[in-house]
Amino acid sequence: MNPRTRPGVVLAIVCTGIVLATLDLFIVNIAFPALQRGFGGAKLSSLSWVLNAYAIVVAALLVPAGRLADRSSRKGGFLLGVFVFTAASAVCAAANSVAVLVAARVVQAAGAALLIPCSLGLLLAAYPPERRAGAVRIWAAMSGIAAAIGPVLGGVLVSVNWRWIFLVNVPVGIVALVAGRRWLPAPPREHEPLPDLIGSIVFAAGWAAVTLALVEAPTWGWGSARTLGALVGGLVLVALFLRRSSRHVSPVLELGLLRVRSFAVSVGAMFIFSAGFAGMLLSVVVWAQTAWGWSALKTGLAFAPGPLMVPIFAVGAGRLVARVGAGPVAALGGLVYACGASIWVLRIGLHPDYVGAMLPGALLTGTGVGLTLPTWTAAAASSLPAHRFATGSAVINMSRQVGYTVGVGVLIAVLGRPGGSVALLHAYRHGWEVIGGLALASGVVSLFLSSRRRPAGAVELASA
Repeated sequence: MNPRTRPGVVLAIVCTGIVLATLDLFIVNIAFPALQRGFGGAKLSSLSWVLNAYAIVVAALLVPAGRLADRSSRKGGFLLGVFVFTAASAVCAAANSVAVLVAARVVQAAGAALLIPCSLGLLLAAYPPERRAGAVRIWAAMSGIAAAIGPVLGGVLVSVNWRWIFLVNVPVGIVALVAGRRWLPAPPREHEPLPDLIGSIVFAAGWAAVTLALVEAPTWGWGSARTLGALVGGLVLVALFLRRSSRHVSPVLELGLLRVRSFAVSVGAMFIFSAGFAGMLLSVVVWAQTAWGWSALKTGLAFAPGPLMVPIFAVGAGRLVARVGAGPVAALGGLVYACGASIWVLRIGLHPDYVGAMLPGALLTGTGVGLTLPTWTAAAASSLPAHRFATGSAVINMSRQVGYTVGVGVLIAVLGRPGGSVALLHAYRHGWEVIGGLALASGVVSLFLSSRRRPAGAVELASA
């Protein structure tokens, strides 16, 4: 490995990894109808665990993986994560039941949880402080683009066979492994204690129980013993997790990070927005295929203009942030996104209407993603000291993953079990209203971002 590897090469390699991990969370959305057919009419609530199991495990393991990378090898952690993710993708493609697919997704998630914090840790270490914000913006934009184009690429692949949405990861993963082994640098290791793996298990169990309550409540009943038991039990475990994090020497969630205002506000806003983002992607692609009868390919191509807005406005947002600050830019993004969801509420009907309804909403939601996600990620990462790069980036992405599970769970709960096409339309409209409300809420939270700009790495944490 050449120690003088250019930062741009590092950026290209780690972005390949983050695209793999993020794309695979959302590429599955477009395949839900095909998965239902392939697995004998499986329920949407059951299939939702193909998404939720992935997101929960990633969220639970991100911080421990980041800490392990800080104390051992960020390069080695990245390469191991890519290998595990790639191997598990092949198993997903060969799955013969929903249970096997969900189990393989859990292993995939473990690989993603390792490569995500290592990717940003490697990136931040490769760039000087004055260039980190720009590099992080590109990294975050690639993540947002990957999440947004998931339905597009998925539509093409599902038109062949749903198994291709997982097989496509294998050659990309192999390329990332070869390039990373040859060109990635090996930053100095940090002296970190072993991470709290028990805390990770408690968090995963608690959040899985909360998600289970949301997903199954329409079937079990909101007041049933099973729903209330899962919800209360999950919240108790989450409370125990927070208590453990406040006392453990190497917690899953380092509460000291949340004392940094820009970091805390960005993470909170990202959590809220991510819930609406995940709900939006799932709702639109399932609606188009079930209510309008579109194919997966037609749905993916129809949704494509929205993702094209992400890189355009991600770049423009960087210049705007320099003038007015991150808060107003992110707040504007949340407002624009909410307007896109509102168009779907007001204009989408039982008869297909792409130009008048679907397209305007897709363009506005894509614009909102470009203005928000890169802005929050850059604001949060730029407030971190150098010795918390991998750990802090894990917390940033943890908030997104948890938000994704909330979004999927809330959407399924709002949709319920409508009978008939008219009831289905009303249910989806309520879902889009909730999605728009979440986007607006994230924008309001963003207004609390400090307008004072600080150089990256300048902040020292009380707990450091």
